[in-house]
Amino acid sequence: MTGKSKYLLAAGLFLLAAQAGRAEPMKCSGENKTCLSVCSKMTVPAVLAACLDNCRSVQKSCLQTGCWNNGSSRYCGLMKQ
Repeated sequence: MTGKSKYLLAAGLFLLAAQAGRAEPMKCSGENKTCLSVCSKMTVPAVLAACLDNCRSVQKSCLQTGCWNNGSSRYCGLMKQ
């Protein structure tokens, strides 16, 4: 391996490690916590129950597919934890 290719390899590994350390992957459980947090602000019991049911349903789907789809936004690539 030449000096230049060693330098490029080291730089590439550094960038991968830096990016991995910076951002934690998004997870279904994190999205569910956000959903439940929104529900906790509901004051009408029927609306609260519907919100919680929706969070459970979306969470179950996310754990199966890795995609969060709450009706207003859909994105995939989530870790299923």
